[in-house]
Amino acid sequence: GFSPLAAGLKISLLSLAVSQVHSTAGIPRRSRRRKSVTIAYESGQGDGAEQGMSEPQRPRWEPRDWRQQLERIREMRRSRDAPVDEMGVEKCYDSSAPPQVIRYQVLLSLMLSSQTKDQVTSAAMLRLREHGLTVDSILQMDDATLGQIIYPVGFWRNKVKYIKQTTAILKEKYGGDIPRTVDELVQLPGVGPKMAHLAMNIAWDSVSGIAVDTHVHRITNRLKWVKKETRYPEETRVALEDWLPRDLWREINWLLVGFGQQTCLPVNPRCNECLNQDICPAAKRR
Repeated sequence: GFSPLAAGLKISLLSLAVSQVHSTAGIPRRSRRRKSVTIAYESGQGDGAEQGMSEPQRPRWEPRDWRQQLERIREMRRSRDAPVDEMGVEKCYDSSAPPQVIRYQVLLSLMLSSQTKDQVTSAAMLRLREHGLTVDSILQMDDATLGQIIYPVGFWRNKVKYIKQTTAILKEKYGGDIPRTVDELVQLPGVGPKMAHLAMNIAWDSVSGIAVDTHVHRITNRLKWVKKETRYPEETRVALEDWLPRDLWREINWLLVGFGQQTCLPVNPRCNECLNQDICPAAKRR
């Protein structure tokens, strides 16, 4: 039997559904959706705040085996007998000179060292120091003489020009001293980021960043100390500074440069002599 009550109830339910459709038809769908999202977001936010929960932090990326690799490189560098140890920038200045002159000599040796072996840079610095290596002595020297003294450093003609320009700026703008910030150092002609960070470290005893030269760039890519392969030293610096503990920044340049001069050579690296041969991604491919 069909009950009139049931039929009436069915009709009233149907009319209620139709009226609801009409009442929402005029509201754009987007605003309805936004409203519900906002409410859900607010209630979720409230729950989190009440329970004292914060968004979980992602663990910071770091390379596999890097601490072990670093310790083994330290072991290989323990004797400190690489060219950088004997003739690197820290050995090129006159330690008996006034602090301002020492800082100038540090900067000059860094400018000379670009694309040049440590032995050649060291010899050029010794010859310059024989002529009295100060801001004033360089400004009084003619370009031809300066060129003869620094030859055969790489790109010596350009370096004559850069040294003269930079020295004039130091005299005029910094009272004969060198700037104390990376930003100001890299604005000097012939001074790049690597030199600036090394100058901050050696001349001002301040760790401003990792000094990345070709050795550091090559070795950190071989060890996969960068998340993905980098093409330029400046890219490598940013990638390393992202994860390498800051207390290691000062050491890493000296450590890897010597390692690159003796073992992890640019061509034909001596993997069979390397203590990291079992945990180096590059060694396994050879």
